[in-house]
Amino acid sequence: MDIIKIAVLGIAGVLIAIPLKRERGEYSTFIAIIVCVCISFYLLTKVETILEFVERVEMLIPVDSKYVRMLIKMVGITYVAEFATNICKDAGYAAIASQIEIFAKLSILVVSVPVLGAFLEMVGNYL
Repeated sequence: MDIIKIAVLGIAGVLIAIPLKRERGEYSTFIAIIVCVCISFYLLTKVETILEFVERVEMLIPVDSKYVRMLIKMVGITYVAEFATNICKDAGYAAIASQIEIFAKLSILVVSVPVLGAFLEMVGNYL
């Protein structure tokens, strides 16, 4: 199972980083970043399966593809922001992590503006 590989990789990274944290804290942070990047690259191989599923759903259900793309963008923004935020927090830079979170929230809002506009237009048509 893939989760076992990822769990072993994560635990191995932690076991290597812990002893280094006392003597060379910067190396510990680098190891954590490298493990996170490795896991993220492995995660990207799984995204193809999800995108294929989304394409099949689009064929079965009459949904405008631009809305599905917006949803995928929002999920992508969320994952990237979470990844970057956690790395910054682990490195001790909580202020930068907070700024990344704020930027991600605003980015999601910007991506969702067309959906909000369509919703308001639809409500306006009913009134």
